[in-house]
Amino acid sequence: MLNEANAKVHSKSAIEAMDLGEEEDFASMFEASIKQEKAGSLAEGVIVAIKEDEDGVLVDVGKKQEGMLRKSEILDADGNLLFNVGDKINVMITGYRNERPGLSYKKAIRGQKVEAFIANYNEEEEILVDGVIIGKNKGGYIVEENDVEFFLPKSQAYLKDSNTIVGKKVKAKVIKVDKDAKSIVISRKVLIEADRQKRQEVIKALLEKDEVTTGVIKKITSYGMFVDVGGVDGLVHYSEISYKGPVNPANVYAEGEAVEVKAIKYDEEKRHLSLSIKAAIPDPWEDLAEQLEVGDAVKVLVSNIEPYGAFVDLGNDVEGFLHVSEISWDKNIKHPKDYLEVDQEIDVEIVEMDFEKKKLRVSLKKILPKPFEGFSKAHKVGDTVTGVITTITSFGAFVKIGSVEGLLHNEDASWDRSKKCKDLFAEGDEVEVKIVKIDYEKEKISLSKKDLEESPIDLFAKTHRNGDIVMAKVRDKKEFGVFVELEDGVDALIRHEDLGEKKADELEVGEEIEAAISFIDTDKNRIRLSVKRVARIKEKAQLEEYNNDERSTLGDVLKDQLNK
Repeated sequence: MLNEANAKVHSKSAIEAMDLGEEEDFASMFEASIKQEKAGSLAEGVIVAIKEDEDGVLVDVGKKQEGMLRKSEILDADGNLLFNVGDKINVMITGYRNERPGLSYKKAIRGQKVEAFIANYNEEEEILVDGVIIGKNKGGYIVEENDVEFFLPKSQAYLKDSNTIVGKKVKAKVIKVDKDAKSIVISRKVLIEADRQKRQEVIKALLEKDEVTTGVIKKITSYGMFVDVGGVDGLVHYSEISYKGPVNPANVYAEGEAVEVKAIKYDEEKRHLSLSIKAAIPDPWEDLAEQLEVGDAVKVLVSNIEPYGAFVDLGNDVEGFLHVSEISWDKNIKHPKDYLEVDQEIDVEIVEMDFEKKKLRVSLKKILPKPFEGFSKAHKVGDTVTGVITTITSFGAFVKIGSVEGLLHNEDASWDRSKKCKDLFAEGDEVEVKIVKIDYEKEKISLSKKDLEESPIDLFAKTHRNGDIVMAKVRDKKEFGVFVELEDGVDALIRHEDLGEKKADELEVGEEIEAAISFIDTDKNRIRLSVKRVARIKEKAQLEEYNNDERSTLGDVLKDQLNK
């Protein structure tokens, strides 16, 4: 009986124990469910402690639960506490750790704003968000605007994920509000595709209508400017600004300025819209053919000066080019700025008009007096003039005489054949020369300096005459004879037929031979020698000497006889 009673007692105890265990398990499950329910929910709590040495604040959120809040969340910009112990504070339960709820004051503020946003949300109203990405998860990104958090799914983001995406500004549209989950879903994709569709419609209309439209300059660059036409940006390349040619847009326009443009091309692949300002105005070249022709003289304004020439404005949005070689008859122009100034008004002659390429070339020098004509009227061959060496070349030197230049060839610079102009002069030297030739057809002038000096042949002729026997050194051999050098560097020629028994092939350059002077022509600066005459001249001299000796002896005999 005792055992039975004990058994009953034990059985009852087991049942009670089992019931108690079930109650404890249920309580644990219920408490866990409450915690799970409360995670992410808003609660009003009371600050019970603020830890001075730690970043922690204890907040009583009810039901004997004290949560931990970061102290940094309740500091103002100067580091002062916004709340004190005993103050009520709205917090969000972010989760549990070791049975203690984690709290956030800032998230509570955001949560309240999310709830307020959801409460005032109207599905029929389009709401756009211009916020900043503050975080990301597997599903997408958290975007914040005015302390309201929005969820941007990756499928709606149209963003390339990267480590630097947090902090990026984005524009999106609210597409869904979940009141139960307290979630606001936004989409960039919807805005981008709508904008793309609108852009395509605007571009299609611009190209099909082919009409002039007004746009606003948004940005100016070195290669052109971007213009907003109906919400679409197009590029006006600097070559499409004016019929004058490429123009620096910064010199003509300002950002924010309204301009009239025309759509001329759209690149589907690059999604690039090309606009033109000059296409929106009448083409001045169409009227130019009726107004001007090559050879006409027109008044123009110098608009730009470059080292290679100047651009001139003919008015009516037409610009011509004045090459540096067409500025002056002076061939030694260093820079057009030495002759022209920007905004200077000048008369020019049209020398070329290319309507297809819209290019026009003009000349300033063609309407100026031609220096050669003035020179040829004032000078003649044989005149002695003074000029300045402007350029020295391998073949001679150019000498500027007034407004024209003449050529002083190396062979006319000095009687010394070894000396060239580069050895005798320097650029800028003043020289006296003689005009030896004027080519009126080619407008060329040949000069000589050695003609003003006494030639070596003139000097040679003062001490020598025909028939004199001289020593000559072989300098060069030609088909027609041998050139030899006499004293003082004087040249002479011995023709093959005058070599006598000597053959040209047998002679060596530098070899000395004896020859007789055949003739000296000082007008043409020529001397001819003969080797074969040497023998005849010597025989004649010996005969004359012998005859002189014979006459002298007979006379002496007769004289002696008479004296006796």
